[in-house]
Amino acid sequence: MNILVMAIDFYGVFTLLMVLTAASSYINFRYLKLPPTIGIMIIALICSVGLVFAGKISISFKSIPQSIITSVDFESLLMRVMLSFLLFAGGVHIDIQKLKKQMAAILTFATVGVIISTCVVSVLMYLTFTVFGLHVAFIYCLLFGALISPTDPIAVLGILKKANIPSNLEIKISGESLFNDGVGVVIFATIVELARLGTDSISIGQISWTFLREAGGGIIWGLLLGYACFYLLRSIDSYQVEVMLTLAIVTGGYLLATYFHISGALAMVVAGIITGNKGKEEAMSDVTRDYVGKFWELIDDILNGILFLLIGLEALVISFHSKIVYIGLITVVIVLLARFVSVLLPTLFLQLRRPFERNTIPILTWGGLRGGISVALALSLPYSMHRNEFVPITYIVVVFSIIVQGLTIGRLAKKLGAKKS
Repeated sequence: MNILVMAIDFYGVFTLLMVLTAASSYINFRYLKLPPTIGIMIIALICSVGLVFAGKISISFKSIPQSIITSVDFESLLMRVMLSFLLFAGGVHIDIQKLKKQMAAILTFATVGVIISTCVVSVLMYLTFTVFGLHVAFIYCLLFGALISPTDPIAVLGILKKANIPSNLEIKISGESLFNDGVGVVIFATIVELARLGTDSISIGQISWTFLREAGGGIIWGLLLGYACFYLLRSIDSYQVEVMLTLAIVTGGYLLATYFHISGALAMVVAGIITGNKGKEEAMSDVTRDYVGKFWELIDDILNGILFLLIGLEALVISFHSKIVYIGLITVVIVLLARFVSVLLPTLFLQLRRPFERNTIPILTWGGLRGGISVALALSLPYSMHRNEFVPITYIVVVFSIIVQGLTIGRLAKKLGAKKS
């Protein structure tokens, strides 16, 4: 058995993930008929639980799959590889005209909303840990608030496709999730630095500059990438080369963003929106437009499937104990409450200028899904920053969010009859 584990190299792991993703997709499409991302994750969770029980019969049933999942650096795979493709693909399919109409709301939710949610979560988590007799410093609770507050664009975009939510609400939720991901990662990185160096070592000016460099630099870089791609696409008519150019923009652009210490996530969103709108309308022939659209849709579906499979299989390697499970269940309520407050306050302010759709607040609250990015950020924490507590708690919140909220958001919107007031 040890020889088998040693023989599983990168290609072997990738092959296994692809086979499992394809098999899960087939089972879900053929029998479960759930939204693809949710169905794949549920199947993976069932397999994980089954392997845990099988491990009681023979340790090999559990140890080998655990070794394989442990060999996958989830945080690096998602944040350094998959995220760029998924965010660009999400941006490509965003309608810029609808986005412009909702831009004020989207940017407010993606910035002010994330900050409000981070603060609410951190205060309530600090109280919760205290009640359960766990001594977690407030700065680390703030850190948890930062990693759990951004809604996950990968989860949101993958599930909203099947949710039948009114278009204005859908663009608010999907647009917010695309932009608040970059904002949330910047806030998280800043708080990690504060926790590492201490509040006395970093000034407000340094924090502001870090945020401005990361977020502002990411948006500017995305504009440059998007328009560079546009001019290149406009100068030729070859769908093979044009697809490769979009691929190069994503891989090269994200790598350079990391090198320059700016937000690659925001850069990919902006570049994707420009390519998917201005690029498609003014620089592509009908044939190229069809190929580019289908190529990025396929990339999106494949990577989403692998990601949600990994989220389900992560249950094999995350350690749970009763106290943490109770705290995790309480955290589900805390995160939903924080989401409600972070949606309510900006909405009340924004409604002074223009009306919102009826029942916007409950739908935006329930539609704010958490996903792989929160898990990846939790896994990136050092053990000294309470990683052992935060990872399982985050996992519980994410699983509830994707399965319960993801399966019911469409029905909730239909029941509430969201219409413009």
